[in-house]
Order: sequence, then C-alpha cells, then structure tokens
Amino acid sequence: MSGDTCLATTLCPVAGPKPKTCSFKAGSLGNKYVRLNVGGSLYYTTVQVLTRHDTMLKAMFSGRMEVLTDKEGWILIDRCGKHFGTILNYLRDDTIALPKHRQEIKELMAEAKYYLIQGLVDMCQAALQDKKELYEPVCSIPIITSPKEEERLIESSMKPVVKLLYNRSNNKYSYTSNSDDNLLKNIELFDKLSLRFNGRVLFIKDVIGDEICCWSFYGQGRKLAEVCCTSIVYATEKKQTKVEFPEARIYEETLNVLLYETPRVPDNSLLEATSRSRSQASHSEDDEGFELRDRVRRIHVKRYSTYDDRQLGH
Repeated sequence: MSGDTCLATTLCPVAGPKPKTCSFKAGSLGNKYVRLNVGGSLYYTTVQVLTRHDTMLKAMFSGRMEVLTDKEGWILIDRCGKHFGTILNYLRDDTIALPKHRQEIKELMAEAKYYLIQGLVDMCQAALQDKKELYEPVCSIPIITSPKEEERLIESSMKPVVKLLYNRSNNKYSYTSNSDDNLLKNIELFDKLSLRFNGRVLFIKDVIGDEICCWSFYGQGRKLAEVCCTSIVYATEKKQTKVEFPEARIYEETLNVLLYETPRVPDNSLLEATSRSRSQASHSEDDEGFELRDRVRRIHVKRYSTYDDRQLGH
C-alpha cells in the first residue's frame, strides 16, 4: 500500500482492552510506515514525514511525548480525521491546494492550530482574508418581516433611514398601462440610491405593508417625510391603480435625511427646519384641542385622479 493511501474507515466503539501507552525513540522506525487512527479515519505514513517540521506531531513521534495505541498497534489521535490527509500532504510538500469553501478552510485551520503547523495556519488565514475581500457584499439591504422589526431597526440605527414599501400583490384594482414600468423604476432608483449612499444611509425594504409603492424617510429615530407613489384612476365603469415615479421628489427627500448623519443628539432647530413643524404663533381651527407636535411631510402624487393614461384601443 502506498504512502498516500487513506483508508478513511470509521471505527465503531467496541468493548475491549484499554489503549496502551508507548513512546517512539528518534530514528527507531526511520522511513517505515506507521498506522494512525485519527478520530476513526485510518492513515499510513512514515515517521520521517511526521517529524519534518517542528510541530506537535514531531513531538509525538520523536520520543518527547507518549502516544496511545490500540490492541492492533494503530496509533490513536483524538481529533477529527476529515482534514488529516491534507495535513499530511502539507508536511510532505510544504504546500497544498486549499479547499474552496470558507467553512472547510476554517476547519482545516483549526486542525493546523492544534498540531502547531504555523505555515499552514498562515496559508489558511491569507485565503480567508482574500475570500472575505472578494465576496464581501458592497451593501446589505434588510427586508422588513414585521412592524416590530422595522421599529427596532429604525430606533437602533445611528444613520438616517430610507424605506421603500412595495407590495405588488396588495391591489384590488387593475393597474394602468404605465404602472408596472413606474413600479420597476421606483425599485431601480432605490437600488441606485442604496449603492450611492452606502455607509451613510440605512436603506430597508418592506414587502408586507398596506401601500403598493411608498417611500418613507427617517432621521434620528423619527419619521420625517413620506412619498406615496400610488393613486386611483376612475376609468370608464371601473377603477384602476396608477403608480407614479416622482424621481425628483425622492431625490430631494433622500438628500434631506443626510442632514441627520451626525450622532443622535437633540437638535430641535434641525427637526423644525426639515419637518416644517407648526408654528406656535399661529394655529388653525383644525389644530384646536390637539397637542403641538411635529408633522410628517406626506407627499401623495396625484392621490385621486380622473385621468386615464391607457392608450387608445386598450
């Protein structure tokens, strides 16, 4: 049997005599093969390979440490044997082809650390760093799954927040001819803005709300503005849902929330300037009996319309 052969046999625990303890003397076995049982996986290799580098394996097989053997003479190592073949290949050649997946590289690095094979540990760390830089996402967009989750995200964020609610299925009326295109334009604009202001603004998506397409803007944990992009069209003998794409308004509100990039501290003047709160000097009749509080700018684009934008013949 060749030196590269791995039996990879999983042994089941059986009742029998306890493993025996023995120690190897340097040069006692030379290049002869020894049999290793690593966590149930069986390997053949030589003492020369095991003692090439200054590792724990060298200490085990050069007489400095005692090793355990079973009744058949297999040397027992109480570690997972999944990556031990890779460990042996590194000891033979000083280099190996690392696994492709990050998890397997982490497993191999853990074994290399146990056996004190520093060169292999350095290889694994460098590979993990390269993969992190290669696959690290540019930006991550949370998707809201519940109102409580949305509330926690907004309250805990130290950045301004822009939320796009789009719920294509939440519609009891048919769409006008341009509505689908405008809905896609809103989604595409959201993606562009999230890439452009990545790191400065937290962008989140909501797919369970009541509206079909609506933008919300938050600063310092509170809602500042809202742009609703849907309206109802009263066509002949039926109603239809119309989706608008107010690109300029969305850009304007996104730039407004950038004023809240600074750490969250009370800034009443900033809140008053950006939310257009009510003035204490003048109150309308509708405000009587209500407490003075900041208002949210809600922009509804053509909320109710009798315009039918369908092409002739549709």
